[in-house]
Amino acid sequence: MTIQTGLRAPELKALDGVPTSSEVVAAFDEFMSSFEAFKEANDQRIAEIETRVGGADGLTGDRLDRINQALDEQKHRLDTMLTRARRPGLGTAGERSSFAGREHKAAFETYVRRGTDHGLRQLEEKALSVGSNPDGGYLVPEETEREIGRRLAALSPIRGIAAVRQVSGSVYKKPFSVEGPAVGWVGETEARPETAAPTLAELQFPTMELYAMPAATGTLLDDSAVNIDEWIASEVEVAFAEQEGAAFVLGDGNAKPRGFLDYPTLAESAWAWGSLGTISTGAAGAFDTNGSDALVDLVYALKAGYRQNASFVMSRRTQGEIRKLKDADGNYLWQPPAVAGAGATLMNFSVVEAEDMPDIAVDSPSIAFGDFQRGYLVVDRLGVRVLRDPYSAKPYVLFYTTKRVGGGVQDFDAIKLLKFSA
Repeated sequence: MTIQTGLRAPELKALDGVPTSSEVVAAFDEFMSSFEAFKEANDQRIAEIETRVGGADGLTGDRLDRINQALDEQKHRLDTMLTRARRPGLGTAGERSSFAGREHKAAFETYVRRGTDHGLRQLEEKALSVGSNPDGGYLVPEETEREIGRRLAALSPIRGIAAVRQVSGSVYKKPFSVEGPAVGWVGETEARPETAAPTLAELQFPTMELYAMPAATGTLLDDSAVNIDEWIASEVEVAFAEQEGAAFVLGDGNAKPRGFLDYPTLAESAWAWGSLGTISTGAAGAFDTNGSDALVDLVYALKAGYRQNASFVMSRRTQGEIRKLKDADGNYLWQPPAVAGAGATLMNFSVVEAEDMPDIAVDSPSIAFGDFQRGYLVVDRLGVRVLRDPYSAKPYVLFYTTKRVGGGVQDFDAIKLLKFSA
């Protein structure tokens, strides 16, 4: 069975363990084969629209949708394989040889497996720490915290392209120059008049508590072959990533980070600091006759300095519609990865798939384009805590795991939105 038949999506094998390089290459070849079938089916649909009375054959449209869905599934499988293949081991050789690190790791493992916190209490007394206790949980070893951060960067789409800052306090404050000091040209011997002072805006990014509560059986905790650090990191990564992904896009700032779509928007022609500029497609809930024009306008609404590191951000369904668009010469605007491990591109800019972005609808800002490294800031407060709870869900042991995260727009000129409105 091949994807060219268009009858059904390919059967995807379960991913067990770390994939080999040959498995990654095979998955990539399968993805490229599917994209060629997609282009063939879409070209057939366009030809039928132009030549047939009553438009394209419904069977052709169904076949195109099935191939489009298969592309999404294969891309997800390929991304998962690459993520697993790239995962580093916990900590470095130097860190593992550190006596303090090994002492903390051993004490933490004893606490997780048996509930004995004597070793952790002694360590925190040595460090004069008063913020950690049995009621609030204990800090995980530093290498486990770094592993959780690495996994979140791979799974959380906005975190992967945004700026990330680690802080020790509850609020990160950042001054931003809205208007720089006045400058001008003067001759060699001419007087230098005093320049006007810059206009500064203070941005505040409070950190909010994000939690997950994985459960373990007594058998798992008694099994010495189970790496406890690895288990905790793998259990909380998906829960943290899903909550972060939603908050960085749609969060209202109330007990969660503020997402970039929660900020006010203005048409690009009337853009002002404190809001995100928008470009309209020219049709309510759809692309105009020539959809590529709106994308070109979106790209060039961004200043040249931001375009160098810019990315498109959209949902899977929106990307499915984008795949059908062509330029004036008949070339597809969306292009698959050139090699395994690379990302898809749209008009030579990378495409980031964020499922929390709204799908195409009337007046929806379904596509974002910008330099998110400069436009959006993720703030992580140092420290991940774990509280062991053997009572609430007996016979299971719950591990209440928390970290503090904040986020918000730091440069309103670095992100533009495509709005599906007339």
